[in-house]
Amino acid sequence: MRVALFTETFLPKRDGIVTVICLLLDHLTQRGIETVLVAPTVDAELGDMITHYNGTEIIRVPGMVSFPLYKEIKISPPTHTTYDRLKHFNPDVAHFIHPVLIGGMGVLMAKRLGIPNLTSFHLDYSEMSRHFSLGPLKMGFLADAINHFTRVTFNMADYTLAPSKLVQRQLLSLGVERVGLWKRGVDAERFNPRFRSSAMRDELTDGHPQDTLLLYVGRLSNEKRVDQLRAVLEAVPGTRLALVGDGPARDSLKAHFDGLPVKFMGRMVGEPLSQAYASADIFTFASALETFGLVVVEAMAAGLPVVSSRVGGIPDVVEEGVTGYTFDIGDTAGLVEGVRRIVDDPARLERMGQAARAYAEAQSWPAMMDEVIEHYRRLIHANQLTRVFH
Repeated sequence: MRVALFTETFLPKRDGIVTVICLLLDHLTQRGIETVLVAPTVDAELGDMITHYNGTEIIRVPGMVSFPLYKEIKISPPTHTTYDRLKHFNPDVAHFIHPVLIGGMGVLMAKRLGIPNLTSFHLDYSEMSRHFSLGPLKMGFLADAINHFTRVTFNMADYTLAPSKLVQRQLLSLGVERVGLWKRGVDAERFNPRFRSSAMRDELTDGHPQDTLLLYVGRLSNEKRVDQLRAVLEAVPGTRLALVGDGPARDSLKAHFDGLPVKFMGRMVGEPLSQAYASADIFTFASALETFGLVVVEAMAAGLPVVSSRVGGIPDVVEEGVTGYTFDIGDTAGLVEGVRRIVDDPARLERMGQAARAYAEAQSWPAMMDEVIEHYRRLIHANQLTRVFH
């Protein structure tokens, strides 16, 4: 089997979407499936713009302008050269990772070449537009146009995969016609309580390891509502907060948390990230925008109870009162109460952490990725039948 994938973001940029793409490429390679990836150019300041990843050739689309929501990504439509290289690769199926410009044009290329294809939904650009501005101009007015574009583009594909039941329902209500599920997994070896480190905990707590350590991992941007975690620090004695990640709101958050026990750790990867998860006590997540919330499952794999907004796929993975507590987006009182209930009962904290770990151990990435491969096979078979009868 030969699979062509198109994405609007890739290494050296790192985010949840890139993580899923790398895991998928790794799995396809392990299964003996040949792959090629069409991806944008990325700001060189983020690192080397690789041309191959674990045996997968990366076809870079020359960038012309910065993507408004992520300045480090340079976007432009695929060129005729892209089309020629795709045709030469001769894929059996094409997979579009949330098509916008590169993927949107890619869908048309696949149609012209008669390649069966599917899209997968990863980022709610419509909702995201409500949280961003270009100078004084609020971008929320674009929401309806983005929804229309999403409906048209995803319906051009043969099938669509959603990361959670909530997103699946949203896509169907939007008018996307053929929507299945591609649930997210977790690497329970990489994210594991065994990585707990007293040295890392000292660093995360700024030398106060006896305090209750709250952890946030993710992009520091407005839609993540990291600022709401201040209410917990002010209301629940003995709590400290470590923020792992970077983003455009970093400076404003530093001012917002000035004088409070908050440690900005910056972006972390590899074993230090595993240690950060395992060395904390509670994972706190107040985001207003998420399609799944991969970091939540990673925290659970590390043995942390979760207190999170009910956003994206979170209601699918957090069992109320068993592995954590959830609250409505913007409900700061619910956030505080969830943390307080865990902090006030050390036995509950330990019990929830064990339950979170047990849940995560059953959510393996290989099983989730094999489901995607089955979708590929089904689409290839359907395309072959269509050719026979036409």
